[in-house]
Amino acid sequence: MTIAKKIEGMIAQSSWIRKMFEEGARLAQEYGRENVFDFSIGNPNVEPPRRFKELLVEVAGEDIPGIHGYMPNAGYQDTRAAVAEYLSREHAVDLLWKHVVMTCGAGGALNVAFKTLLDPGDEVVVPTPFFVEYRSYIDNHGGTTKLVETNEDFSLDLQALKEAITEKTKVVLINSPNNPTGKVYDEGSINGLGALLEDKTRELGREIYLLSDEPYRDIVYDGITVPSILKAYKNSIIATSYSKSISLPGERIGYLAANPAISDIDTLMDGLILCNRIIGFVNAPALMQRIIGRMQGITVAVDEYKRKRDLLCDGLASAGYTYEKPGGAFYLFPRSPIDDDVEFVRALQKKKILVVPGSGFGKSGHFRISYCVDDSTIINSMKGFEEVLKEYA
Repeated sequence: MTIAKKIEGMIAQSSWIRKMFEEGARLAQEYGRENVFDFSIGNPNVEPPRRFKELLVEVAGEDIPGIHGYMPNAGYQDTRAAVAEYLSREHAVDLLWKHVVMTCGAGGALNVAFKTLLDPGDEVVVPTPFFVEYRSYIDNHGGTTKLVETNEDFSLDLQALKEAITEKTKVVLINSPNNPTGKVYDEGSINGLGALLEDKTRELGREIYLLSDEPYRDIVYDGITVPSILKAYKNSIIATSYSKSISLPGERIGYLAANPAISDIDTLMDGLILCNRIIGFVNAPALMQRIIGRMQGITVAVDEYKRKRDLLCDGLASAGYTYEKPGGAFYLFPRSPIDDDVEFVRALQKKKILVVPGSGFGKSGHFRISYCVDDSTIINSMKGFEEVLKEYA
């Protein structure tokens, strides 16, 4: 084999999400897209806000000398300033432009953060279920992933997190609203986690960073709000993107924002900016930066996702499925009627229903449905969902 053995092994264990997405494409070609119910991938189907399209035309037409030249690796200062001003209002924490680094999406942001923070062998504690690529991102930079179970309702188990933190722990990574469950960690949990990390930092004599992956922060329902990690804990960093909040996953635009209260914040920012360059991202896409700076606080029509959530939840409840109703994002994580979630997912596949087994997210006995799909996909899949559940009842 010409490629590295490590990568060869990773290919064999590649993401269930992509496997099911590719299977969906194959089935659509064979049976027609309208006869395949593909819930496999979180690809937003609510269009970007009208303002984005207006700005795209406006910004592309601007005649500014040198606008296509090199920029600072952290991004345009006016864009960083706009993001910092918005975050300062949202989190009631005073951020400046120098505390923000524009990145190539949330994936880029997380990799830059791990490259900056991790020494070989450092541990990153991650609550389960979790986005499957976290493990690879951590491994990319010499870290070790340490998984910790959440409570039955997918809320944080603070006692389990406390027991998981050791002298090797460098980062605790959370994702709220969560992929794959849609769980939003409440303020009590976030404040409790902050207090826990403060105690552990003092006890171990080293900083433990709280890194929050927040691409779904603006997609929440039922009056739920997402608590601020910046208010809850000083050694905190936000990694996020505009992929979901304004439906721009293909544009790869996001940012890192570091708490100004972090010890030696200037050195941390220098490290993030350096790593943004040396691991190959260099800087976030220039055109998107020029647009994003003018779109702070604007989101997609979140009510569209809420309506889809309710349509799906009502249909599955009538069919007999059990689940925790998600407070955000656009995922549902029902229980499988059998322990072998892979078997159950394959049974659904026979009805041309494509979902992802929970074991792919570190939580067997469940499966993930991504409901950012056409209403017809949800409605027309219900018969198949009901029939397969009856087979295992």
